Amino acid sequence: MTDLSIFKAYDIRGIVPKQLDANAAYLAGGAFVQTIQAKDIAVAKDVRISSDMLERAFIRGATEAGANIDLLGTIPTDALYFAVGKLGYDGGAMITASHNPAEHNGFKLCREKAIPLSGDSGLPEMKAIVREGKFRTAAAPGHVHNRLVLTDYIMHCLSFVNITKLSPFRIGIDTGNGVAGIVFSKLIEELPFHIHPLFFEPDGNFPNHLPNPIEPENTAVLRRLIIEKGLDFGVAFDGDGDRMFIIDELGNLIGGDMITAIVARKMLQRYPKSSIVYNLICSRTVPDVIKRFGGTPIRSRVGHAFIKPLMRENNAAFGGEHSGHFYFRDHWFADSGLIAFLIAAELFSEEGKTPSQLISAMDKYFRTGEINTRVSDREKTLDCVAAEVSKQTSVQPNTTDGTTFSFPDWWFNLRPSNTEPLLRLNLEASSEKLMAEKRDWLLEIIRKCGE
Repeated sequence: MTDLSIFKAYDIRGIVPKQLDANAAYLAGGAFVQTIQAKDIAVAKDVRISSDMLERAFIRGATEAGANIDLLGTIPTDALYFAVGKLGYDGGAMITASHNPAEHNGFKLCREKAIPLSGDSGLPEMKAIVREGKFRTAAAPGHVHNRLVLTDYIMHCLSFVNITKLSPFRIGIDTGNGVAGIVFSKLIEELPFHIHPLFFEPDGNFPNHLPNPIEPENTAVLRRLIIEKGLDFGVAFDGDGDRMFIIDELGNLIGGDMITAIVARKMLQRYPKSSIVYNLICSRTVPDVIKRFGGTPIRSRVGHAFIKPLMRENNAAFGGEHSGHFYFRDHWFADSGLIAFLIAAELFSEEGKTPSQLISAMDKYFRTGEINTRVSDREKTLDCVAAEVSKQTSVQPNTTDGTTFSFPDWWFNLRPSNTEPLLRLNLEASSEKLMAEKRDWLLEIIRKCGE
């Protein structure tokens, strides 16, 4: 019996083989083809030790369901999106567990034009088929071929910038033994940068650190390298290469919302008066910058399942999240860490300022970062906090994604984790003193309500 807990909000993911084994991957392959009624699909994988096994099982199920498969090999997730959009596949499957530890693996799945499957569309249908333990087999199985797309993907990403405008920056790049190292080994030849590589060698055991750059301990070596070598900045990618984080010349992490603002500026130069989507826990700096440079800011719920459809609906040129996901209309509304890195580097080149100088010039707010509180009942606690804050402030919340209260000089969002008994608090204010004051006040309310 397959462990159905592998079906998450945005993908299929679990510990191999305890939760996700060859049989589950086989059923997922057949269920995927049946759900999207695919005839031709692309399949790619990251560097994890279990990826080969899961690929073989998934292919067996998908071909028995009648689909022809092009194997794209070991490439980043955004390269799979590129292939599905550019080459016109009916769908694509990326075998990856993104930033999770080495024993995890899974599948990120998309339809034609790189439209994602999620808990709202596609994954529930697949889950029902996997629960039943069988899918519709075809009269004749599909065929399997190999196809190389990495070079075309790199050229596609480079098309977003003017290479001649890029400064010869000295950059530390940490790919964490993930799939992005394969790309940069080829990409270096096309760029004027002097790159100091960290952990470019693909290794599914991730021996140096977990492939999750949002956690400070996983960028410690990169930050030290930047300071010791006096580099212009550093860049870190997650395990499947679709998320990107920038470390400034002082060794400080630049938040994903600030990168969203930076990239938005460049995209609005390229596409004046465009709409730009950002998620609701990004800094107020993001809509401020979008409006200052002539764009229309559109606020979204957190997560690609919400941002991508909203971008399509509004024909938005770009979308960004605090978590390091950056989406581009000309990349089939899908995310790409590499494209975001190149665009940010182009702006750094044009402005002639260090990353920290550029950020400080546009960012006037103070943030708590995400603070997690463990509670016994997420929804009950959330309702209690909203009622208490409304009572003390006479302001009503926005409940689009969790609870958001907005005031002239500060705002906060409190939302439940999808997978853990946690409430996540993000708060921003116009001064450090006000931020600390409101943070402590809210945490006290959350703790009382969560008892």
